[in-house]
Amino acid sequence: MTMRLKTLYTSEIKKKMMDKYNYKNVHQIPKLEKIVINCVTRDAVTNGKVVDSIMSDLAAISGQKPVVARAKNSIASFKLREGQALGAAVTLRGKRMYEFLDRLISFSLPRVKDFRGLSPKAFDGRGNYSLGVKEQIMFPEVNYDKIDKVRGMGISFVTTANTNEEGRDLLKMFGMPFREK
Repeated sequence: MTMRLKTLYTSEIKKKMMDKYNYKNVHQIPKLEKIVINCVTRDAVTNGKVVDSIMSDLAAISGQKPVVARAKNSIASFKLREGQALGAAVTLRGKRMYEFLDRLISFSLPRVKDFRGLSPKAFDGRGNYSLGVKEQIMFPEVNYDKIDKVRGMGISFVTTANTNEEGRDLLKMFGMPFREK
């Protein structure tokens, strides 16, 4: 797959952002820093094989090996021990990040049933966006026959933007399908 979004960023998005926000320096222009995909489930407490399933799904979706997410504290009422595997996470940067974003916007989000756009309210105040996905089968890389259970996951887009408006404009220029308010 080509680096379509990276070239789009360098050729068009940078210029548009510079004109819109009147930055004095090219280093002030917001950019996409990383994308973090994580999946944690309470089923992992009772069944250790669940984490392996999550790891294989995340590896297929992202193209890189996930890191196991472990419990920080023991909580007796949840039957949780410190250090117990609960899920997995992947941090994408550079080429893999742009390829994942391209696949997400072009293939995966349009496959969601009754999709009317992403909520423009899920920004954190610093230009970073988080998106919850209800099922991992929306990604074409996941083999429907090999999944043991439909699971959701969180996808966070970390930008260098200072405000929600800058972050929203950056992601919109990449092609993120936000709903109109």
